[in-house]
Amino acid sequence: MSMFGGIYKGKSAVVTGHTGFKGSWMKLWLERLGANVSGYSLAPSTEPNHHDLLKVEAPSTGSTIGDIRDLDALKAHFAKHAPEVVFHLAAQASVLHSYGHPIETFGTNVLGTANVLEAAIASPTVRAVVVVTTDKCYENKEWLWGYRENDPLGGHDPYSASKACAELVAASYAKSFASRGDRATRPLLIATARGGNVVGGGDWTLDRIIPDVMRAAAKGEPVKIRNPHNTRPWQHVLELLSGYLLVGQRLLEGRTEIAEAWNFGPNPESNLTVGDLLEVMKEVWPAVKPEIAPRVGDPHEAKLLMLDSTKARRILGWGPVWGIRQTLERTTDWYRAHSESGKIITAQQIDEYSAQAAKQSAVWAK
Repeated sequence: MSMFGGIYKGKSAVVTGHTGFKGSWMKLWLERLGANVSGYSLAPSTEPNHHDLLKVEAPSTGSTIGDIRDLDALKAHFAKHAPEVVFHLAAQASVLHSYGHPIETFGTNVLGTANVLEAAIASPTVRAVVVVTTDKCYENKEWLWGYRENDPLGGHDPYSASKACAELVAASYAKSFASRGDRATRPLLIATARGGNVVGGGDWTLDRIIPDVMRAAAKGEPVKIRNPHNTRPWQHVLELLSGYLLVGQRLLEGRTEIAEAWNFGPNPESNLTVGDLLEVMKEVWPAVKPEIAPRVGDPHEAKLLMLDSTKARRILGWGPVWGIRQTLERTTDWYRAHSESGKIITAQQIDEYSAQAAKQSAVWAK
């Protein structure tokens, strides 16, 4: 199987946020695709964490602990590793944390994104940047249909607003600097990627439904659920990463029309309430014991948010590989394997996902 046309083999890539949940999966997948990957990120924020567990199972090099708000350090990292492609995943990624730390959130997600793009513009080697934001960058009107890439950006909470700002920053850099000055003869292609609620093994972030449930299950304890009726477009982390990698492939191929915003969401049947999600996970691992315990006075959280991924499906040929049942089974299997035997099955699940994508003739796995 030649994944993503073999384009990443031998390529130098930077992943910001590589110590985080999605970033650690991304770094490992790129390495398995043959890329020379360096990471730039703050130290892991939880214990345990996926990044450190992967270092034991699959040691890798090129990890720099640093802050994307430090432009000089970023430029030094880019100069040292000479990347051709950058996947920008570093972020303050918690809605609840953003209420207590709005300045940190805006500084990291807005100024940090500008710094990554500034470092990329200044680098003589970078050809493509994929800026990862979120479905929460849209002005959420609790619609029953999915948001499209040309719908208005916005944000109730500081996290969502900061991600909308990051989208504007990326668009501004693409229009103002990516093909001017020194970049006129080596234009930089910049795209953004927006995804929904991501699940998968190795996430221990506080105040997230899956990590909270899995922590409790590993201890044999029940977990309190605040909002069982909230609906989300649940998808496995590998679904989103396949979209990011496909966009990166097309940008590296020089496809200028791909340098814009992209939604990557699951099929409609993957839009489940929190309560329904937990019932499926409970079937897979009986140790999952949710208890409904609404709290009064919690900060605002969206009750309904969905993406329309028609553009990615029609133009990129992208689509989900795993259905909601497989997604939840694979996620639960990961945590159960870690809890019961200490085994890390990340690489195994990447291979399983890629093999199924090839069977389904996914555009990136042909």
